[in-house]
Amino acid sequence: MADNLVKRAFITGIAGFAGSHLAEHLLGAGYEVSGLSLPAGGTHNIDAIKGRLRLYLGDMEDTGWLRGVLADIRPDYVFHLAAQAAVPQAWASPGPTLVNNILGQLNLIEALLALELRPRLLIIGSADEYGLVRPDELPVRETNPLRPNNPYSVSKIAQDYLGYQYFLSHHLPIVRLRPFTHIGPRQGTGFVTADFAKQIAEAEAGLRPPLLRVGNLTARRDFTDVRDVVHAYTLALERGEPGEVYNVGSERAYSIQEVLEVLLGLSRLPLQVEPDPARLRPSDVPELVSDCTKLRERTGWRPNHTLNETLRDVLEYWRERVRKT
Repeated sequence: MADNLVKRAFITGIAGFAGSHLAEHLLGAGYEVSGLSLPAGGTHNIDAIKGRLRLYLGDMEDTGWLRGVLADIRPDYVFHLAAQAAVPQAWASPGPTLVNNILGQLNLIEALLALELRPRLLIIGSADEYGLVRPDELPVRETNPLRPNNPYSVSKIAQDYLGYQYFLSHHLPIVRLRPFTHIGPRQGTGFVTADFAKQIAEAEAGLRPPLLRVGNLTARRDFTDVRDVVHAYTLALERGEPGEVYNVGSERAYSIQEVLEVLLGLSRLPLQVEPDPARLRPSDVPELVSDCTKLRERTGWRPNHTLNETLRDVLEYWRERVRKT
């Protein structure tokens, strides 16, 4: 790290769901923040803080451009969040998902090597890497076997192990994380809580019938507020052991039915619930819950938001979005 007092952080996917929250968190912690986003991706998530950071619009497949950006910034910390993160989209377009997620990370690492930069680098994997988790393996530890059950899972395992390979072969200070389901304001559709909240907000506004279409309600997931998750990202990169991998989660599982009931309780009108076969995944795991002992002991991190608080904020976000449409 440079001797300057201000720490320079670079975020790929800075205008995305988690990236925008991470940028806010780092600015609040006194970091100098910069990041990149796809030109067509939209930057509305960071409109409120755009004047406080350096934003670069471009594609990570453009290796010359990417190298120029990194040479300009010379970051102390790199948070690699840019990825195609929707499992349904991965099923629909497995090839582009694999290319985007793996090649983008490879280009980033190779650019750092070419510039002889050695920032601490955070690689974001996913709890989806564990795939088909057996009931007797819960809660899931970092040592659990990886049994990928969808193309997104495979892409995240590749990112995870690509980071590990470059730690071993080039001694880059790379830390890897496997976050479990994180939710919160700004998450797009295609994810369960955002889909539920958007439908409720539209029904309240009279834009759709008072009907909520749902998929599998029996699955149990480890939900964590995105604002807690990005705090974990920061602590993991600051204090984590290079070469190691850490789970990030609430260490508690909730059924999708429980999540739905909380949101229905927050709704301003009664809603009918109707199953929608189109919302079912080709393969699904009955339950996923994390064991985050390793991260907690290394960094002291614990989540602060309750599920009810997070779901309330998600619904308020979608109410505001609907009002503006």
